Amino acid sequence: MGQQENLTLLPMSSSSSSAAAAADAAPSPAASGRLFTAGLVAAWYASNIGVLLLNKFLLSTYGFRYPVFLTACHMSACALLSYAAAAVSASSRAARRQQPTAPRRSRGQLARVALLGAVFCASVVAGNVSLRYLPVSFNQAVGATTPFFTAVLAYAVAARREACATYATLIPVVAGVVIATGGEPSFHLFGFIMCIGATAARALKTVLQGILLSSEEEKLNPMDLLGYMAPVAVILLIPATFIMERNVLSMVTALAREDPSFIWILLCNSSLAYFVNLTNFLVTKHTSPLTLQVLGNAKGAVAVVVSILIFRNPVTFMGMLGYGITVAGVVLYGEAKKRSK
Repeated sequence: MGQQENLTLLPMSSSSSSAAAAADAAPSPAASGRLFTAGLVAAWYASNIGVLLLNKFLLSTYGFRYPVFLTACHMSACALLSYAAAAVSASSRAARRQQPTAPRRSRGQLARVALLGAVFCASVVAGNVSLRYLPVSFNQAVGATTPFFTAVLAYAVAARREACATYATLIPVVAGVVIATGGEPSFHLFGFIMCIGATAARALKTVLQGILLSSEEEKLNPMDLLGYMAPVAVILLIPATFIMERNVLSMVTALAREDPSFIWILLCNSSLAYFVNLTNFLVTKHTSPLTLQVLGNAKGAVAVVVSILIFRNPVTFMGMLGYGITVAGVVLYGEAKKRSK
């Protein structure tokens, strides 16, 4: 009896030791989660900086001076890939025999989405136009003033006030850009105006998006919102392209014949525009708002360094000092907002 018990216990102890060894070898769930989040952040950085550099390459270095058409390509890719993602999600729910969740949208919400799509479209077009005339480093310095425009427009549109300390932190945000502007050797007035316009439109989009996403009755997540906004932007951009850039199709055809890689660059650039939004959504979902803000500030600095290394645009001490002051102001702004809540 005892011998029989020994025979049955030996395999159990062996399997237990094997399981323990496997448990020791396998990464912990926390470590796996951190690794997954790090991968998402890396993908967000790569897609965001990649689309920025490709835009600059196409619009400036390559000589493809059609920013409205380029934006139309971006929005078309966002619309198509959003539809494909929705179709995959629907088929996955059908395979699991789950009821589809397709909430009805009111006319008021669709009108707000259309307005948001128009603002989004304007911000991307103006940003692409500015890249024709300004280096990426200065473009990012001006773009860092988004919190200033967000605070101003939040008060103007939604009557949302911030604490006095929060408004005080916006002083170095603006002062840094003023310093960077004075020390920018490649300054171009029209490009600067377009960059300011893009930044203000981006801030307005953030304010309107916050209002739309906070509605409990008609709640949308950011990726669903992109799926609604992108077709609106395409509808607006197609006629704008043919009015403002009439010879773009003949130019695209000619470039494709001369350089077949041009089409691949255009497709890659357009697809990255969607993945910027997708990875931003996933990083937002898997991190805290404070972490996202810190990562966003670091992303801008990384983009500046990478663009200088690639495009070799001249930079001055005053320019870098101004950008540093702006980034410091943005960090202080985030801290002040966190304390005021």
